[in-house]
Amino acid sequence: MTDRIVVTGIRGTGYHGVFEHERRDGQEFVVDIAIERDLRRPGRSDDLVDTVHYGEVAAEVLARIEGDPFDLIEALAEVIASDILARDGVDAVDVVVHKPQAPVGVPVSDVRVEIRRERGTRVVVALGSNVGDRVATLTDAVEQLAEVPKLTLTAVSELVESDPFGGPDQPAYLNGVVLATYAGSPAALLRALHAIEHRNGRTREVRWGARTLDLDLVQFGIPGSDRERLSDTPALLLPHPRAHERNFVLIPWARLDPEATLRVGPTVAHPIQRVADLAADLGARGVRTGPIWGPAW
Repeated sequence: MTDRIVVTGIRGTGYHGVFEHERRDGQEFVVDIAIERDLRRPGRSDDLVDTVHYGEVAAEVLARIEGDPFDLIEALAEVIASDILARDGVDAVDVVVHKPQAPVGVPVSDVRVEIRRERGTRVVVALGSNVGDRVATLTDAVEQLAEVPKLTLTAVSELVESDPFGGPDQPAYLNGVVLATYAGSPAALLRALHAIEHRNGRTREVRWGARTLDLDLVQFGIPGSDRERLSDTPALLLPHPRAHERNFVLIPWARLDPEATLRVGPTVAHPIQRVADLAADLGARGVRTGPIWGPAW
């Protein structure tokens, strides 16, 4: 059974709503929260530093209730969940926002919104295309990534153009990198990436051949963290075994996150290196600035 810290009935006056009188007069809002995290350590240590200070959390929730107004209680619930997930050790949170005085137009005893949010693991996905309208394909791919359940995009790099590496003669590629968090398994995410490739006409008949879309799961979890996942299974290689050799991945990644690191190998015995250093060692040969783009996500 998952360990939980539950606080119910956090109440205060807020000014959330779409109607003028709601913003002017305010009304009571009530919030319940359930925080999931491993409580074995604080259970053994009996030390507040090892757990979630629910007094601080409750005060933070009240500040959101009484703070800047939102049109929707869905938005209020979202920021409360985001605040709580930012705390160390929190794996997931359930948030219920009650609006008992909501102007529904008929007698009701309560209106509430219930959401669940899980802490995702930091992932890195590399994108590439060298067939057809490359910019449009990569733009569509980012939009489709944003729709993958449990995947939350956090940053998208600029594009670079790169010469083909290995394989038959083919056009130049456009490449980029997406940073995201994912609250699922590496295998499930890889299946989602392959499904997006398939929808965009990707075939795997020729190794390193031309392709409409290439989505590579480069890294799952920050190297050295407890969420890092390593795998040497042929169907799921983590980290990507050739990422450290590909300047067309490392260059946009390092520009997007100068402090990023990459484990060079599939076991904890392999070294962790800065992506920017790996990119500098390889240089920019065969890689050029790509077209400007602004994918929606």
